This record gives sequence, structure tokens and C-alpha cells, in this order.
Amino acid sequence: MPDSAAERPSAAPAVFWRGSWAAAQQPLNPNVPGWARQGFANQSVRQVVRLTMGGTMVRVRLSNLYGTTPLRLTGATIARTASGAAVKRGSQRNLTFASRQWAQIPAGRELNSDPLRMSTTAKEKLTVTLYFAQRTGPATYHSQAIANGYRAEGDHRVDPGGGAYTRTAQNWYYLTRIDVRGVQAQPRSGIVALGDSLTDGVRSTRNANNRYPDQLAERLINNRTPRPVLNAGISSNRLLTKSPCGGESAMARFRRDVVLQPGTRTVIVLVGTNDIRQQAGTTRCAQGAPRITAQRLIDGHRYLIKWAHERGLKAVGATLPPCSCIGTNETIRTQLNQWIRRTAGTSSGYDALADFDRALANPNRPYTLRPAYDSSDHVHPNDAGYQRMAQAVPLRQL
Repeated sequence: MPDSAAERPSAAPAVFWRGSWAAAQQPLNPNVPGWARQGFANQSVRQVVRLTMGGTMVRVRLSNLYGTTPLRLTGATIARTASGAAVKRGSQRNLTFASRQWAQIPAGRELNSDPLRMSTTAKEKLTVTLYFAQRTGPATYHSQAIANGYRAEGDHRVDPGGGAYTRTAQNWYYLTRIDVRGVQAQPRSGIVALGDSLTDGVRSTRNANNRYPDQLAERLINNRTPRPVLNAGISSNRLLTKSPCGGESAMARFRRDVVLQPGTRTVIVLVGTNDIRQQAGTTRCAQGAPRITAQRLIDGHRYLIKWAHERGLKAVGATLPPCSCIGTNETIRTQLNQWIRRTAGTSSGYDALADFDRALANPNRPYTLRPAYDSSDHVHPNDAGYQRMAQAVPLRQL
């Protein structure tokens, strides 16, 4: 037997699952076109995602969270992306579920595929193809993919080419996460970005992966400190109340979309703009939005901080960028931002600060976006603005 520490065999390397890509699921957004309302029948759906961390194994998580009946999946494949709906020939692998190529997901539930040995790298694009022989009914989905999804009539899950995929839509259907597994120094290093359309990347360039969480992942890679970054943004999402367009509030979905993501260490919270802009509004998305105060928003953020800390997560607070609000709405935004800044790093606030407001504000009119960062709707940044947001995240405090 070995009689010294130097002679003892070293412990086996630790292997953990970590989320590498994610899309928060939601009920139907009536303001966004797509295929969710009718669902699918004898159709293949092909979806392209970009990983933020690589590994030696993968698994895919599918969601029927908002379905009203069991979802029957006839079969699914995963492959390395070529371009558009095409995949790299010879890279396709069948996904299995409890060793079967088909799966049935009960209404309100989610399901992981079986682990699949497949080496992947950060920034690599993978294509997941789902085939539904039977009618699905309305689909659980993510309304703003800012990327093309593809649909074909019939079973084309194993096609290397994209010729059969003649229809496109900018949504993600049923696909909620891709996990990777490999040897890691620590089990928890993932970052989840929780928020609304500013996190979702609305008005960034389609298929370019220029949302701020994407660009944060690239910044970490370029800094030689790669970490998984998961996007849990939902357009029109509110902090405090449910939205007809943005689904459950950030407070209500925090456990599912942040805490339960495998390998999560840090959450970046950027939410509250829709609570302010939609309050007592008359648009379809504003229905049910009550009058609010800065104190109500502060209390909501305190709730998220408490939830995060009780579960061992670090919480980074992001100030709300300018949204061309005026009057009371601008006063509320300013007061919330002042609280986030003032308490960051103290026992009563967030652990760290990402000051998106100062990063994006026009110095001459601080309630507006700097023109170089404005996508032209005066609320959402352009690609340069999203890059500036990623640059404003303090890497050493993640």
C-alpha cells in the first residue's frame, strides 16, 4: 500500500452537467407570428443553436410546459450545423429518451434526452431536428429566437441538406436547453441572464448571435476565462406581474429559469422596463399591468436577491437602460437605478453592478439611448449597443 501522499493515486476528475444554451419557454405571444398556435402534424422542425461551452457529451431538454395534452415526439436528431437548414454530412446522431427513439412528454412537464457522446466546443453551432407524426396542438415555445427555424412537410430528420425545409419562422419550439458534460475544475460556473427583450436581443441582427448574453460569452472566451452563459430573457416579460405577451413574471419563473439550470453560479438581473412602460396601458401586451412605484420594483428585486442567496447564487444587478420614458415613468426608472447602484456590494443589494444605463445613455439627454447604440425604436439597442452592454458586465465579479 502507498505510505505517502505522493504515492497515493489522485482522485478521478470530476464530471458535471452544465447548461450550454437555453431559451426560456412561454405561452403564446399574440403579437409575434409563428407556428405555435397551430402546432405541428407530420412535420419536421429544424432549429439551430450556438453553444457557450463545450464538452464530451450532450443532452437535449424538451419542454411541454404550456401544452394542454401529452406531446408525442416521433423522433429527433442532433448534428453539427453547416449553413441554413443544412447539417454537416455524417455528423447526425439520433437522440433517444429512456433508450427509445420516441418520447411522450406530459402536459406541463419537461424531458431530457439520454446522454450522447459527442465532443463539442464553445461557439459551435448544433442543429436539433424534431419530427412529429401526430398532431401536437398549440406548441410550447420561445417567441423571439432572433434566428431562423425551419419546417418541412413529412419526416426529414435525417436529411443532411436543407432543401425540404422550405418554411422559416423566428421562434424556438419545445427546445429549452442543451447541456454538455466534461471534466471541469468546478461544478458550478454558469451564468444565467434573466430579463426581458433587452436580454432576449430584440432588434439585434438575425442569425448573428449578437444578443448581449452571446457577446458576454464571447468576451469570457476571449479573456481566456470561458463560462457557460444561458439566456433567460423573454420579450415583454415583467418583474412583478404576468403578461399576456411575456408570460409568467420574472419572480414567478426565477426557480425554473435560473435556479434549476444545471451548473449555475451567477444570475444577472435586468428586468423592470415593461412594468414601468406598460403600467395601466391599453395595448394587448399591457393588459393586467397595474400602477407601480419604484418601491414595488425595489421590493421585487429584493425578492430575487433573497432567492438567489438562499440557493448559493451570486446576483448581479443591472440598471435599466434609457427607454425614452418621460414624467413619472422616468422618475421610477431613475429611482430604481439609483437604488441598484447605491446598494450594490452591500448586504441589502446585489452582489455586483452592471450599469447598463450609464453604458448606453445619451450624455446630452440621459433618458434616451446614445444614437450610436439605438436600433431606431429608442428602446432596444442595436448590435453595437448589445456589445456595449456585454462590456459593462464586471467579469471579475461574476
